[in-house]
Amino acid sequence: MKSFFGRVFSTLVGLTIFSIVGFFLMIFFLAVLGSSGEEPIIVKSNSVLNLNLDFPIEDHLGKKEYKDYTFLNEDPKHSLFGMISAIAYAKEDPKIKGITIENNLTFAGYAQLKALRDALIDFKESGKFVVAYSDIYTQQSYYLSSAADTMYVNPSGTIEFNGLASEQYYYKDFQEKTGLKMEVVRHGKYKSAVEPFLENEMSEANREQIESYLNSMWATIKSDISESRAISSADLNIIADSLYSRTPKLALEHKIVDKIGYYDEYVNGIKQHIGINPEDKLASTDIKEYSEYVSTKQKSNYKKDKIAVIFAEGEIIYGEGDENFVGQGIINTSLKKAREDDRIKAIVLRVNSPGGSALTSELIWREIELTKKVKPVVVSMGNYAASGGYYIASNADYIVAEPMTVTGSIGVFGMLPNGTELFKKWGISTHQVTTNSNSIAYSFTKPMTENQRRYIKEGIIDVYDLFLTRVADGRKMTKEDVNTIAQGRVWTGNEAIEIGLVDEIGGLDTALEKATELANIEEYAIKEFPVFKKDFAESLSQFGLMQTKEELIKEELGEEGYKVWKDIKTQTQREGVQLLFPYGTHIE
Repeated sequence: MKSFFGRVFSTLVGLTIFSIVGFFLMIFFLAVLGSSGEEPIIVKSNSVLNLNLDFPIEDHLGKKEYKDYTFLNEDPKHSLFGMISAIAYAKEDPKIKGITIENNLTFAGYAQLKALRDALIDFKESGKFVVAYSDIYTQQSYYLSSAADTMYVNPSGTIEFNGLASEQYYYKDFQEKTGLKMEVVRHGKYKSAVEPFLENEMSEANREQIESYLNSMWATIKSDISESRAISSADLNIIADSLYSRTPKLALEHKIVDKIGYYDEYVNGIKQHIGINPEDKLASTDIKEYSEYVSTKQKSNYKKDKIAVIFAEGEIIYGEGDENFVGQGIINTSLKKAREDDRIKAIVLRVNSPGGSALTSELIWREIELTKKVKPVVVSMGNYAASGGYYIASNADYIVAEPMTVTGSIGVFGMLPNGTELFKKWGISTHQVTTNSNSIAYSFTKPMTENQRRYIKEGIIDVYDLFLTRVADGRKMTKEDVNTIAQGRVWTGNEAIEIGLVDEIGGLDTALEKATELANIEEYAIKEFPVFKKDFAESLSQFGLMQTKEELIKEELGEEGYKVWKDIKTQTQREGVQLLFPYGTHIE
């Protein structure tokens, strides 16, 4: 028996040592690779650029710097704008003959897809081709691929084209069954971020605003597809209503696609167009690799004048912030650095956020106020610039939104978890001793009192009034006029320009053009912020040596169950008054 346990122990020790040695050998290999100075790829003649977007699309991937382990530093270039820059470079690259889109799934918002699609339309002006193939076209991937000259679908493939939809989860009964309740105080009849915790059904006000912005987005999608595919918007509605894309044959009959064929036939068609022998291999360059390649070729960073592009991406939280969350720490540090750098002549703040903490939004607003006194600030809106996202945007000198940006949502709510009924079910009681009537501002184990609710309501009304003031001052409107379009109402970029919440429809390039105009400069380089500081422990997860709690939960619950769990968990973690886009709204 001792011999058996000894062998087991020796094996475990050996495996541990092997893992540690292997890990450090991997680090050494990465260090050597990172210092090689070689180009990421070599682009061959007669190549096609493969736009395969089988990864989440982020506006900004961010430079990551590791303290004491600089060889682990990362500066990935395949962000949304890195890929757009790569497509623009490919337009003039003699080695790139065309672009092939091969997507089954596309992990991007519609505003991002619109920006990529516009880049493809611009690329086609060179006379080079854009073609697309898929076994399964989701509605998002179809929208992007519809920019192609020729679209293929597999004979057994599927095409989703049935209009936009939004589905929300409601938790009122769930709260009653579990005993875990959310105490909610809100202001604004459209402020439906907390509606799922108050009702079992969607309110008419919420349905009104969702229908409005979905129809606005659908109009843009139809307009773009109509122009590319030569199908009228009316016919596109008929196709969607009748599901005429449900089979490849029907899709071909209604001009949703151009050809039904297998992938090898698709590739042979590209070879024939380029003039390559059928038996020769088609040279293909992936968009990720090409984005890295292009970054080594562009010399614009040597321009004397610079424009800072600061990315505020994710929910707004109080604190430092990181790649996933907007915190006042990292954003205000970026604004301050850009403000104090004499080489930077203007700032573009790219906002892709559904909002969040009211306090953090105000702190960022203040830093923008200080920055505007030194140099111009222009906002570029991404998929979302709603609630707290609009709060920080409203103070800019100029605001540019994508047509399908979701913005506005000027409203406020406060929400606190309460476990009174849950504790009763568990047989747990609590008793309190205080010196003053308000010694306990709020207790998780006791129902919210009328006084507590009144004080919270007063705070929310104060924040809402300040929100109206910030928007009114930033947009040169009266508070009364802002209030009529506020109340938590959500708008698209196309709707927002009509009511004065934004100045122009366009992408980041439009915002940069406005920044050069305001700064009175012509040639410039872009300096991106923020830079994310990382520690060694985080690198372990990237190499697969650690599994996070969230990853374990996802394995157990599955994707849908994990999404519900994450939504509830996020709600319980929010602190203070919130300025947030309607909670749980997913556009499909």
